[in-house]
Amino acid sequence: MSKYTDSAKELLEHIGGSDNISVVTHCATRMRFVLNDPAKADAEKIEEIDLVKGTFTNAGQFQVIVGNEVATFYNEFTEIAGVGDTSKDEAKVVAKQNMNFIQRMISHLADIFTPLIPALVVGGLILGFRNVIGEIGMMGPDNELTLVEVSQFWAGVHSFLWLIGEAIFHFLPVGITWAISRKMGTTQILGIVLGITLVSPQLLNAYGVAGAEAIPFWDFGFAQVEMIGYQAQVIPAILAGFVLAYLELGLRKVIPNVISMIFVPFFALIPAVLVAHVVLGPIGWTMGSWISDVVYSGLTSTFGWLFAAIFGFAYAPLVITGLHHMTNAIDLQLMSEFDGTNLWPMIALSNIAQGSAVVAMIFLNKKDEKEQQVSVPAAISCYLGVTEPAMFGINLKYVFPFLAAMIGSSIAAIVSVGSGVMANSIGVGGIPGFLSIQFQFWPMFFLSMTIAIVVPIALTIALSKTKMGVNAYKRLGK
Repeated sequence: MSKYTDSAKELLEHIGGSDNISVVTHCATRMRFVLNDPAKADAEKIEEIDLVKGTFTNAGQFQVIVGNEVATFYNEFTEIAGVGDTSKDEAKVVAKQNMNFIQRMISHLADIFTPLIPALVVGGLILGFRNVIGEIGMMGPDNELTLVEVSQFWAGVHSFLWLIGEAIFHFLPVGITWAISRKMGTTQILGIVLGITLVSPQLLNAYGVAGAEAIPFWDFGFAQVEMIGYQAQVIPAILAGFVLAYLELGLRKVIPNVISMIFVPFFALIPAVLVAHVVLGPIGWTMGSWISDVVYSGLTSTFGWLFAAIFGFAYAPLVITGLHHMTNAIDLQLMSEFDGTNLWPMIALSNIAQGSAVVAMIFLNKKDEKEQQVSVPAAISCYLGVTEPAMFGINLKYVFPFLAAMIGSSIAAIVSVGSGVMANSIGVGGIPGFLSIQFQFWPMFFLSMTIAIVVPIALTIALSKTKMGVNAYKRLGK
């Protein structure tokens, strides 16, 4: 008998037994259940299990936070429960039966951008490091020279790293069209080819359109099509990717299998590329520019502080609902239009604020050894950008730390936006996030980080002594 056996048996009992499990899988920290009858799951008793750090329901799935031991625990649980191994994709398909239309749309966005996040985070760190060695004066009599200016080695590193940064961000449409074909179950190489046609060196680079004296074009005699690339553009790639996917799915239904390998790719790819450049590209570019202009103008306007306050306060609840996935597309669009994003710094600050509230709870519950086992790792992971153990394991359980973190995040966001803080790109959504911030804004971002640390800690301790805090402890039997 392993150390997980008793916990697995308890979870199986309180989840409603094997017959109540339609699908079960796991991610980095959570067990994900699609239940036949969600009402049979006793969340309170499940959260009393020693190994469990919290529960919540999202995207049609009942999720149990276990932590870094989840993979081993999952194997033990599935063996005891007698349920088979299921892929995340299969789980999502079944879970969508429990979703409404809006939840399905959000799920689609998540499915597109989630596979891209590791590359985007790496790209953000690379741009941040290039920022350090290429923009920060640290050499010379008055520290006016950068490492790149005084060292050939660092100049070479700076140039070499752009090879990776360009591949991630300028060629982002390739990743998006691939992710869509993967999600839709169509031919992934066709998605990649479509993406390449949007960023081909044969086209005028999107960043050079504004300053171009003349835009090249394909001349078909009766019509001309501008040869414009869509480097770093999000919406044109999404629109083109779905057109290709639906064309392929539709053609599979009408073309006999014996010749489908030849004609399905041919009649799907060529029209998709043509439509992408003639119709969807210009429309998507206009839509993306409109969205980024509205967001950027809102954040830099006289009422930018109000937008920042609302976003900083509401971002953590958005994570609970899954709506936060929409910010990925907006961030990437801002980066392509304005060479940076003033939205992402607020996300990093929100994560830090949630972790800081947990730090306060560590202090308040220092004599509770069982809770320390949950809260200490949760705070660390939150400061490194993974908020779920902190939010669901501690802050939402007590409620008042969650509120304190939201208020601290809101104040930090006002300072960040009010001082014009811009990030080069999406990065690690916690304390290391400063590496993605443009160097000239480091001082104000560090001030915002300080607020996101100090305010939630102080507020959490203060709220613990109020009626809200006292009632929370009574409700939890502490």
